[in-house]
Amino acid sequence: MKTLRFMCAQALVSNAQIAKRSIASAAHNLYPLLFKASYMLEQATLIHDLVERWPLAEFSIRKLLGKTPDCEDDLCSRTCLLCLQACVSGLKSYVLHTSDTYLKRLKVFDLTGLVDRESQPCKCGKTLGRWGRTELMARTCFNLQVEVEACQLGSLVSDISVEVLLSLFVTQRNYETVVEALLLRKQCPLKIHCVEFRADSLSLRNFFYIINLVRPETLQKLELVHNVHLEMEHFELLLTQVAFPQLRSLTLPTRTFDVRGITQEAELMLVRIGELLSGMKFLTELSLSFSILTGRIRKILSPLKTPLQVLDVSSCCLNHADMAYLANSLHADHLEQLDLSGHNVADLFPSTFFKLLTRASGTLRRLTLEECNIGDEHINLLMLAVEPCKRLTEFSFLGNPLTSGCLRRMFEVFTELPALCKVELPVPRDCYPASCTYPITDENLVKYDQGKFEEMNQEWMAILVEADRSDIVVSTPIFGSFDANIQETSNEIGVVMLQSFKDAISNILTALNDVD
Repeated sequence: MKTLRFMCAQALVSNAQIAKRSIASAAHNLYPLLFKASYMLEQATLIHDLVERWPLAEFSIRKLLGKTPDCEDDLCSRTCLLCLQACVSGLKSYVLHTSDTYLKRLKVFDLTGLVDRESQPCKCGKTLGRWGRTELMARTCFNLQVEVEACQLGSLVSDISVEVLLSLFVTQRNYETVVEALLLRKQCPLKIHCVEFRADSLSLRNFFYIINLVRPETLQKLELVHNVHLEMEHFELLLTQVAFPQLRSLTLPTRTFDVRGITQEAELMLVRIGELLSGMKFLTELSLSFSILTGRIRKILSPLKTPLQVLDVSSCCLNHADMAYLANSLHADHLEQLDLSGHNVADLFPSTFFKLLTRASGTLRRLTLEECNIGDEHINLLMLAVEPCKRLTEFSFLGNPLTSGCLRRMFEVFTELPALCKVELPVPRDCYPASCTYPITDENLVKYDQGKFEEMNQEWMAILVEADRSDIVVSTPIFGSFDANIQETSNEIGVVMLQSFKDAISNILTALNDVD
């Protein structure tokens, strides 16, 4: 719904030439309204001009594009390349633009809160993801300072100091640009303030250097993923040397922990890590996916002072003791997101799995059970476990060998979950050849009877329509859920992985030559 005020703003900005002449005389409290209307209509020139003349103390793109009393449409997932470039270029012009009509009041320029989606409704069809926003903002800050010094504009901008709040995404490709911008923070009128930090395809040396530049004492979210080769001793060193008192969310890369053949010294290190994590009083989100933590999950989670709301232990090789701890821990009553993918929960831990979901049912909003070997024989357990989760909004159980009949029964459960809006389910087992085995290889994932699957899909949709639950979006992403961060940097990740493979082969050949 849009108010008359917003519709008038849309009518004004629809004519860019008239709107450009009107901006200078617009009341200050109309700027947010005009900005959202311009963003909705992708009027990049007007967006630039509005930011250049921004008269308010705060510019928060999340607040500006989110639901407002004048317009309920949430545009935070529109990461349009042209619009976001116009925002940043407008900010640079704001610093350099002289104004005789009003004082410059802008103190905070907040670019956090944008949501990257797989598809964009914008006309240009191009997006600016998190990595791109990091690169653009860092380069803008650096170029601005160079221009200020080259043109001797120091006196012009001396009174301007704008905190630029960002969710940084750093890889080897943009590392130097970001470091340069961070090192110039004291001199530059635009001062990057990192709220969230994600690192991928980055050497440990570079990570340890840059993490100290981003003011870790104010960092709220830290993500180390994929090609950051952080092992347990490196993680302990990080926690020992760098304090994260405000950290709320922590994601660690694959194989940070590997307790196979663990030594007594490593056991003590694990205990110390748990103690160091307990110092993070605000930590409520923890992702340990693809670490091997068999029998050790208690050592990491039990020291935490605050119950976790988000826990990802996918493919962590958990055993009975681990699942029993999770089901009986303080965390179980507070979980809002839980990922147990890669564990044979129905066969190996049926009672503790059921207890864990029962205790979490009052808070759980997102549940992921991908490749858990849940078959038709487990359907009753799955239905009973999921049914009490009345707050569940998203459920993903891709990669499980369920037939169409059992999936149909799950749809009867879905219709009884009032908050559910998104489901990701597997292609039914009976759509694949009888010779197909699970887990299905990437090569065989696409070798299913598409006609048969479409018939089943129509039948499932009919169940939702009959129950008046057409609001539930059902999908079957064959190769897994969309990840905007991976999509944006996939080429770089591929190059790094190829180089790692080449290095491994080289090391093997060197070792063989040494033996000879």
